[in-house]
Amino acid sequence: MPAALARQVADLEAAAWPGSTPGHDPALVPRALLLVDGDGTVAASLALLYKEIGLAGRTYRAAGLSAVVTRAALRGRGIGGRLVAAARAELAADRAVDLALFSCDRPLAPFYEAAGFTALPGTVLVGGTPERPLATDEPGFDKTVLAAFFTDDPDRDRAAFTGVRVPLHPGNTDRLW
Repeated sequence: MPAALARQVADLEAAAWPGSTPGHDPALVPRALLLVDGDGTVAASLALLYKEIGLAGRTYRAAGLSAVVTRAALRGRGIGGRLVAAARAELAADRAVDLALFSCDRPLAPFYEAAGFTALPGTVLVGGTPERPLATDEPGFDKTVLAAFFTDDPDRDRAAFTGVRVPLHPGNTDRLW
């Protein structure tokens, strides 16, 4: 990403999540999706993160959404929703991705469901490191897990992920993805 755009994304993230650590673990092969206006101003951004997840005797090629943010002055206009829907469409078209899987604050679930993601009731993502695990069901951490399945049998795979604890690859200590 060009440095000027990267600075804008970092500024947007810092405004949305003061004190957070910018960026993502390089092992997750982060890729940014941006909506940029005609003047070169980033209106919204998100990161796509990739990893393999072993569950129910199968290895799934997963992608997660992270750091979804819209410029404060532009919120409420559908810009973020368009970007999230575009990310889902891109992942659905990528034959190297079996599913999109991520967590969000519970009140934001309808936003992601409007873009085609489905909540997985009772599912818990466990990330962090073995020494410092981080789970979506920790007290005071009101998260819900959402997904979209792009496999030959999405109903079977959705059932495999529903209501279970999903261990994520350790290595990213500040975010689940």
